[in-house]
Amino acid sequence: MLIADNTPIQAIKGRGALKNIPGRFAEQRIDADLEALEQQRQNTEACSAQAYESWEVIPTVRTEVRAEKARSIISRNQSPDLPFSQSINPYQGCEHGCIYCFARPTHSYWDLSPGLDFETKLSYKENAAELLEQALAKPKYRCQPIALGTNTDPYQPLEREQRVTRQILEVLQRYRHPFTIVTKSSLILRDLDLLEVMARQQLCSVRISVTTLENDLKRTLEPRTASPRVRLKMIRELNRAGVPVGVLAAPVIPKINDHELEQILEASRDAGAQTAAYILIRLPHEVKPLFEQWLSEHYPGRANHVMNLIRQSRGGKAYDASFGQRMVGSGYYADMIAQRFRVACSRLGLQVGEGGKLNCQLFQKTNGPDQLTLF
Repeated sequence: MLIADNTPIQAIKGRGALKNIPGRFAEQRIDADLEALEQQRQNTEACSAQAYESWEVIPTVRTEVRAEKARSIISRNQSPDLPFSQSINPYQGCEHGCIYCFARPTHSYWDLSPGLDFETKLSYKENAAELLEQALAKPKYRCQPIALGTNTDPYQPLEREQRVTRQILEVLQRYRHPFTIVTKSSLILRDLDLLEVMARQQLCSVRISVTTLENDLKRTLEPRTASPRVRLKMIRELNRAGVPVGVLAAPVIPKINDHELEQILEASRDAGAQTAAYILIRLPHEVKPLFEQWLSEHYPGRANHVMNLIRQSRGGKAYDASFGQRMVGSGYYADMIAQRFRVACSRLGLQVGEGGKLNCQLFQKTNGPDQLTLF
């Protein structure tokens, strides 16, 4: 793998990260030849003034996609911070490009960069539906809600072509298995036919992630996601279809979007959200330097202030992974955000948390595609 981590930092239209950085497991670092890049610039200048004006170190970063044969599909956890014990992630990497995404470090396990690679080198689990069918049909399987969208967005642009999430939902519908979804993509409305039917049986609920109501901030913070207006429309359409829907105000970032917290909650309530939750920004592993680069590029005047407030909320560090702390932080600033959130939810009539429980009693094992009936 080639990682040029000394290339000049600059924003790339449609991408969140400004460059690739080495993953924490990388055994070698390969620096860019800056003299060669300068020579390239001079050659471009000689060719035409117009080409010179549009020259960039990384003019375009194209998305690459590969299929993956997964060995298992359901991930399990016992974290007290999470409202679910089972989850499914149909995709590795996410083209949405959210600079704050806590899942970016997972690309390091693939010997890829959590930076631009995370947004552009994607894979999908082509056998996800088959594996899920096998898992649910096992005699010892016990039904508990499955969460979709816990790592990367199940409705990122790649889903439009691959339809892995759609196939998973079809399996869950056959087994009458409850599930939750977190997304910031309007593509979820494509599957309203499934969601509406399962919602009537208390088998699904949806959380729409709303980070900001400001379009300019959205374009740099999470470049390939739905606009704030569209996300509120998503809440409205899901509510109209009878699908339990809530808002996830996440992440809350000091001096970037924290002033919008009450506005986000109120706009979401007005659109039909019934429940609400929030998460204070998390900067594990490689997310920290990537986020700091983003701050320096887009908010240089307040970068230090932002990071200082984050550290105040994380015990003096950029991130604290301790249970009970990693989602909401601690200290004066974190306590203030928590209090503002509680007061706003009380005033707006929003239920804090997951809302009503999903129905696990309807779960029934069906004959899988390769399973014969007894009679």
